[in-house]
Amino acid sequence: MLSLLIFFPFVPLFRRQHLAESYFILWRLTHDQRYREYAWQLVEAIQQNARTESGGYGSVKDVNEFPTTQLDYQPPEFFSGTLLYLFLTFSNDTVLPIDKWIFNAVGHPLPVCGQHQLYARNMCIH
Repeated sequence: MLSLLIFFPFVPLFRRQHLAESYFILWRLTHDQRYREYAWQLVEAIQQNARTESGGYGSVKDVNEFPTTQLDYQPPEFFSGTLLYLFLTFSNDTVLPIDKWIFNAVGHPLPVCGQHQLYARNMCIH
């Protein structure tokens, strides 16, 4: 298994969902199985190093330290970004298709104007 250092160098765990987001986009664009494998390694690293005794997840204080020390904090972007993108990586392409949805900075999906029934072309600002 890859270490947390490869996934999050010098950044507390879960502060950034960019790696999970990258795996999701690369999977959807290429369907190259290695991106699902990388995403699964990320899931395993999170499970091994950030899972708390109560069943939740905490941030990792220093990814350069092993065994890891957890912080009593779980940022909201862990659910709205990291877990969302990991879920979508393993979901069918019809779940939030990337030609009909875009994602804001914290992972919230927004319909693409003119490409989705919720945001028809006649509603677009030109």
